[in-house]
Amino acid sequence: MQPHYTSVLDKLAERKETGSYLRIGGPMVRYSKVAFRETCRLYDTDVSYTPMILSDVFKYSDIARTTEFRTNTADNPVVVQFAASNAQDLTDAIGLVAPYCSGINLNCGCPQKWAIGEGIGCALMEQPDLVAGMVKEAQRKIRETGVTLADGVTPPTFSIKIRVHDDIRKTVDYVKKAEAAGVDYITVHGRTRKQRSSEPVNIEAIKTIKEQASVPIFANGDIFSLQDANEIVRETGVDGVMAARGLLENPALFAGFKTTPIHAVEAYTRFALGYGTNYFVMHHHLMMMTEKSMTRMEKKLFNSLPSSAAIVDYLEENYGIEFSTRPDWPWNRVSNQEFREGLLL
Repeated sequence: MQPHYTSVLDKLAERKETGSYLRIGGPMVRYSKVAFRETCRLYDTDVSYTPMILSDVFKYSDIARTTEFRTNTADNPVVVQFAASNAQDLTDAIGLVAPYCSGINLNCGCPQKWAIGEGIGCALMEQPDLVAGMVKEAQRKIRETGVTLADGVTPPTFSIKIRVHDDIRKTVDYVKKAEAAGVDYITVHGRTRKQRSSEPVNIEAIKTIKEQASVPIFANGDIFSLQDANEIVRETGVDGVMAARGLLENPALFAGFKTTPIHAVEAYTRFALGYGTNYFVMHHHLMMMTEKSMTRMEKKLFNSLPSSAAIVDYLEENYGIEFSTRPDWPWNRVSNQEFREGLLL
């Protein structure tokens, strides 16, 4: 039986009914995988993205398909992000994942030199006509699969994630072409491809794009707290906010936690162990989550832990998390709040 996933646009409509905005966990290479996505959802993240996946490698490699995209019925809504330099690679990859996701996203914003050299990521910001053609072909492929979401009618969405140009008029034209081609929504990272993450995002550019666009616009960049998310919505009028680095440090930020609560550390660790997350990724996630609660010496000790088992022992001894005495994981919860209360018992 085909899994039925929730539409991103339906989740947006739910938020709009309450006068709020969509909260999105962004793509992070190696890190926004299923254990982390599920953890973030416990703390009011509405939609989660996979890491960026190279479409040409994905369609040809069994190993890539096994390691790059793992999901289940609880991983919902989930958006698969592909990097592609042409419509053929993109549509071939879409055909493989369409039954198992809420939507597909094309990365047009990765600023790394290797990506630009391959004609993917930010390289696509200089090729609006190519991207418009890829949007058209992607939507055609999605319809061709016949896949529908939870309502039995709506197909998975197709979106793009972009950066801004120095001349914002160029970005507005880019957005207009994507809209005309049928894009469902657009996420805007408010920096140019040459700007460093230490430089502030261009709030006015995001606001201008939102004012000129006819599809939902989501803002990305410098979201490290719920207050940051609320402020960028207030200043730009966007329909939703995507966080990436902020969630890596604190997967509970959209629930209003200023730092990672201990129950989020426990939740991620249990998910990671359950899914067989490799030691390197698990260790890095937990280091990011606990960094602000550790002294310099504690960080040094944590960094020296040699295995997942050693991590579990450390968390039991130093954070009071009782992994071995709580076999009833996961609880049959009816709400995220109930889950958090269960972890605190």
